[in-house]
Amino acid sequence: MAGGSRSPGQTVLSRAIAILDSFSHDRPEQTLGSIVRSTALPPATVHRLLAELVGWGGLERSGRGTYRVGLRLWQLGALAPGSRRLRDAALPYLEDLYEATHQVVHLAVLDGLEVLYVEKLSARPEDVRVSVVSEVGKRLPPHATGPGKVLLAYSPPKVVDRVVAAGLPRLTPHTITDPARLSAALAEIRRTGVCLSRDEMTMGASSVAAPISGPERCVIAAVSVVLPSRVGNLATLVPAVRAACIGIGRAYRRSNQHLI
Repeated sequence: MAGGSRSPGQTVLSRAIAILDSFSHDRPEQTLGSIVRSTALPPATVHRLLAELVGWGGLERSGRGTYRVGLRLWQLGALAPGSRRLRDAALPYLEDLYEATHQVVHLAVLDGLEVLYVEKLSARPEDVRVSVVSEVGKRLPPHATGPGKVLLAYSPPKVVDRVVAAGLPRLTPHTITDPARLSAALAEIRRTGVCLSRDEMTMGASSVAAPISGPERCVIAAVSVVLPSRVGNLATLVPAVRAACIGIGRAYRRSNQHLI
C-alpha cells in the first residue's frame, strides 16, 4: 500500500489532492466529518493531512472549526501562464467595457464541461444593479449562460455532445433544456457572432456575450455584459461587446508572439 494508505495504490499526494478536490462552490467550507465522507479516507489520515495543508497555507481553519481554501492555492493558480496572459490582456478592455455600460462584465473560458469565470467587474451601487450568481473562479453550466453558449458554439461537436449527455438542468423557466433547441441556439450564435440571453441563468438577468479569438483564430474565451432584463433592447450593447472581444483577441495574440 503506497504511502501507508489503507487504499491500495493510493499515495499521500493523491490523498491530499482528494481532500482539496472535495471543496467546491457548493462546499466552500467543510468540517472534518464532511471531508471524511467526501473522500472516504480514514478520519486520522484526513486530520493529519488537514493540519499539514493548513500549515502550508493551502487551507485555512475558521473560528467555527471548518476548513476553507487558503490564499496559497489562489496564488499558485494565478501563476498559470495561459490564464494570467489572458486576464492581463483582457483587463484594460473589460474596464473600458464596464465604463461604457456600467453593468456587470465577465471574462469566461470553457473548462471541461463547465464555463469558468476568470474575471468579473461588478457594477457600483449607484449603477443599475442586477443579481448574478457568478464569481471569479466559479463554474456554471454552459447551456444556461451567455458566455457558456458562445464557447459551446465554437467547440468541437463532441464537446457539445458530452454537455448534452451530462444533462441540461432547468435553472429558470427560460433555460434551454431541449438538445434540439440548444443546437439551434448555437447555430444562431455562429451565424451572428453574438449571444443574446434573457433570464436563462437567473430571472431578471440578461446578457450579451461574444467570442474572443486567440492564435489561429480559435475561440479561447468569451466576454459578456449582464444587465437587468427590464433594461430592454440587448442589441444596443452588441457593438461594445464585440469591440472589447476584438481588442482582447489582438492583445492576447501579441502577448503570445512575444513568447516565441
